[in-house]
Amino acid sequence: MTTELRKRVVDSPKVWTVLLTNTKYLTGLLLLDYSLKRVKTKYPLVVLYTDTLEPAGHAALDRRRIPKMRIEYLLPKASKDFSNTPRFYDCWSKLQPFSLIEYERVVQLDADMLVLQNMDELMDVPLADNIFAASHACVCNPLKIPFYPADWIPSNCGFTHQHSNPDAAQTEGAPSTTGIGQCNGGLQVVSPSLANYELITAALLDPKKTDEYGFADQTLISDVFAGRWRPLPYVYNALKTLRWCHKEIWRDEEVKNVHYILSPKPWEDRGIEEPTHKWWWDMNDKRLADESAAGIEADGF
Repeated sequence: MTTELRKRVVDSPKVWTVLLTNTKYLTGLLLLDYSLKRVKTKYPLVVLYTDTLEPAGHAALDRRRIPKMRIEYLLPKASKDFSNTPRFYDCWSKLQPFSLIEYERVVQLDADMLVLQNMDELMDVPLADNIFAASHACVCNPLKIPFYPADWIPSNCGFTHQHSNPDAAQTEGAPSTTGIGQCNGGLQVVSPSLANYELITAALLDPKKTDEYGFADQTLISDVFAGRWRPLPYVYNALKTLRWCHKEIWRDEEVKNVHYILSPKPWEDRGIEEPTHKWWWDMNDKRLADESAAGIEADGF
């Protein structure tokens, strides 16, 4: 697990980052990059890739001149069996931004996100008394997924506690200790620190901890930094299920960044009759048209 100061791959002290371990999420990542540029962000998106990324993935990124940097693939010494959700094995590597001390601020995003409004203000969110900032995980388990924890119920959800004040929910998150106090790892605002990264790697080496972490990276940081993360409002990490699971607070016009959790992903099935998926496809059609006009050869992504 490397922690040395590396050379920046972009000329910016503040960056968006996204993990890419294979081409399964590449189409989503390309739209994420396009949507960030479309809302005129001042900051570059850097792809954090592992040695598992296929040559076709590298070629697609290079063709679009998206900056990238290699990171080590993180895995704990032992973990829960994620055969039901094998993508969680990749998720541990989303903890690497805590180690990127060559940057002042890193905002880690998931590849299955769509940015609808500029959110550059995240680069300046104060973290003086907090390790990182994130939105709550929705622990309602509205789809009744059988292997989810028994305490994942609406009464333990941070968003449920905001139903009585939807106006406030647009600009602030419930306290980080609300309910079971777990964040969603899809968006993390981080000021990299070797001291904090060492706390993370120590937890990765402790089977007594990682054997109990049911949602990989987000469970780990919610545990290691319990009560020490700054809650963000849902608008920065608007889980698509919140639109109907927490309709009391969701407002289409306020959402800055949609997170397409669960399967299928939008690029896997265009026939899903859901407004948020239509938003994704409308934007992706624009991306492909703009790429064609720019002379970027179609490559299936």
